[in-house]
Amino acid sequence: MKGGLRWCVIGLIGLATVINYIDRNALAVMWPEVSKDIGATKEDYALLVTIFMVAYAFGQSLFGRVFDAIGTRMGFTISILFWSLSIAAHALVRSMPLLGVLRATLGVSEAGNWPGAAKANALWFPSRERALAQGIFNAGASLGGIVSAPLVALLFVQFGWHGTFLIVGILGFVWLVPWLWFYKGDPENHPWLSEAERQHILTGRAEAGPGDDRRVPLGELLRHRQSWGVILSRFFLDPVWWLFVSWLPIYLAETFGFDVKQIGLFAWVPFVGAMLGSLFGGWLAGRIIAAGGSVHKARTLTIGIGCAIMLPALLATIGADDPLSAVLLIAGILFGFQMAIGNIQTLPSDYFGGGAVGSLAGISGTAAVAGTLITTWLVPVLTKNGYAPIFALSAAIVPLSFLAFRLIGGRVEPVATAPRNTQE
Repeated sequence: MKGGLRWCVIGLIGLATVINYIDRNALAVMWPEVSKDIGATKEDYALLVTIFMVAYAFGQSLFGRVFDAIGTRMGFTISILFWSLSIAAHALVRSMPLLGVLRATLGVSEAGNWPGAAKANALWFPSRERALAQGIFNAGASLGGIVSAPLVALLFVQFGWHGTFLIVGILGFVWLVPWLWFYKGDPENHPWLSEAERQHILTGRAEAGPGDDRRVPLGELLRHRQSWGVILSRFFLDPVWWLFVSWLPIYLAETFGFDVKQIGLFAWVPFVGAMLGSLFGGWLAGRIIAAGGSVHKARTLTIGIGCAIMLPALLATIGADDPLSAVLLIAGILFGFQMAIGNIQTLPSDYFGGGAVGSLAGISGTAAVAGTLITTWLVPVLTKNGYAPIFALSAAIVPLSFLAFRLIGGRVEPVATAPRNTQE
């Protein structure tokens, strides 16, 4: 293993992702009570999700460039500082307008976590370890989904929703202390990194192909079909994840009559499946490569299996008539989703060098949000008489994601980018 500092880096970023999901899910878990106090409706909630996602889309592309420009250490610091301030300020909300503004600032700042993780993955891991590292990071999102519902419900019972927002906002400030102490530099110059681990990382990066560490202009990135394969695969697949992140508590409340306490008891179960899928998808891809398979084979098989699990589980959820069956089926959906998405998110570093990873991760994240916004607008319309239509729509777009990856992205291998005499 040549030392373990790189795994500490991704573990710390995974912990930031847990906090990220606690913060963003807090409103959904407490919405039945928040909506009563501020006089909001289901349509208002859809508007708030839309505001968050539009801001999140902008933040993905913004922070993709920010991370490529100022580096991983300060990029994460700026992102988590502003999202922690935003969620803590939810405690001041008394009406929809202020809540809308705070969901926007939360969306922009939380978005930095994802291009930042892709950037760190490309810097700290050889290609054969990247899917597992991405799986550990994505497991943080799943773990955040697991702990957020019961934690927020428990805090709500003790402190009410205003106090709960303030408390969860403090978590990000606590995380900044070990981050700034621990992350002293990238692998090339981190003082705590052993020479053996440094060479393991740098040699593994070189073995992936002639990656280019310069900053690549957006126009050049978008001239490559591989970029569009990543962008479109996320456009079609990410709405499935966000359907359950944003609407699962509302689905449980409307379909089964749950209150905040009952949501806390059930809403964490699907994210156990997601966490296991994150780790299994990363392990499987690494295992295929270790057994002599190519990166292309590892990504294709793992993404394909994940999509194959999602499709029948989504269709079966249409007929779920009790909460336990529903959450177990959704756990299967999210297991497959995380198997697939963890490998899709490594594609920017498989195709391009470190100088372009944050940018492509950010652009594809923006595309993912664009797809998610379409389903967000459709949920209130399609769920007037139940959630079956939105589950059917989600099942229909899963194979489109896989086809975009295979037919447009093509073979997973390094892309040669044109040399330039000047940086953008």
